[in-house]
Amino acid sequence: MGGTRAAWIAAMATALSIGALAAQQPAGHEQMPMSDGMPMMEGDAMASDPLMTAHMTMSPRWPEAPGDRSRADSLVAVARAALAKYRDVRVAEQDGYKMFAPKIKRQRVYHYTRTANAIKARWTFDASAPTSLLYQPAADGGLRLVGAMYTAPASMTLEDLNRRLPLSIAQWHQHTNLCMPPGTGRLRAGGDQALASRDQRFGLRGTIATAEACSAAGGEFHERVFGWMAHVNMFADDSELWEHRH
Repeated sequence: MGGTRAAWIAAMATALSIGALAAQQPAGHEQMPMSDGMPMMEGDAMASDPLMTAHMTMSPRWPEAPGDRSRADSLVAVARAALAKYRDVRVAEQDGYKMFAPKIKRQRVYHYTRTANAIKARWTFDASAPTSLLYQPAADGGLRLVGAMYTAPASMTLEDLNRRLPLSIAQWHQHTNLCMPPGTGRLRAGGDQALASRDQRFGLRGTIATAEACSAAGGEFHERVFGWMAHVNMFADDSELWEHRH
């Protein structure tokens, strides 16, 4: 899995400051409320978890424009038809999707990632070839396909992201302000150590979210890992279609 993680990070991690994100918001688009310097999505699923929110940057919600809904519906139809075969996780594995952070047990959502799709997503968007498939634990002990995760380079503007998925409907996010345990190394910043650390100061749910506090704790600070990501739950209930899950 180390090779998959390394390739994904190499493909996705490009510098983009939070200040630049705010500057990219076109005139007439509503400014999102800020929390600790990061845009917050009103009603976002992460907002009820302050520890997760501290390490998550969300794209702003744009007003719905003509064609947004039909474009989103078409994308979902294409994805459902192309990805239905992956309801059987064994088929996904045969096609090159590998479980991300496999050492972490009892995850709410398991990401099965295909490196080739992540690299392709740097230049183009293909609804039928997501970077990751999203699975949730099923009652029978297996995994249930609920959706897919699409990615884009961190250097993309909001206009670029909107062309891939309408910002009036979809939410893009980045993992930001992470403090990793000493000796973790950048290639592990988005994997097992980010998802779970015995020291609750570190990782995606860690209490440390600033470079200064991270340095004082002897950790390794990362302004962001990976690029932009968006979840589409095309195999869940329709009410959860555009809900962000993690």
